[in-house]
Amino acid sequence: MPYLFLAVAVAFETVATSALKLSEGFTRPWPSLVVVLGYAVSFYFLSLTLLSVPVGVAYALWSGLGIVLITGIGWTLFGQRLDAPALIGLGLILAGIVVMQVFSKTVSH
Repeated sequence: MPYLFLAVAVAFETVATSALKLSEGFTRPWPSLVVVLGYAVSFYFLSLTLLSVPVGVAYALWSGLGIVLITGIGWTLFGQRLDAPALIGLGLILAGIVVMQVFSKTVSH
């Protein structure tokens, strides 16, 4: 169940961060409301995750997956370009997540 909570936290963080771009510095009310509510829900589910997953592991997964998803959204929805170093960096983030999940004894399964 903690990893389901973490997935929900990542999803809401991704939506909130995407809305942050659309809020235009909190000058647009609806995207701004999505930002505030999205982060509130995300942190709530992250806090539930922390009841059974070590904080370093949970935060690494939450932030790493969030970075990869937001980068994909930036690329597909906002037309942001990704050069080779950016793609390599994203690959390293994903590799780090896999290494933690497969090899670390710190990660609870």
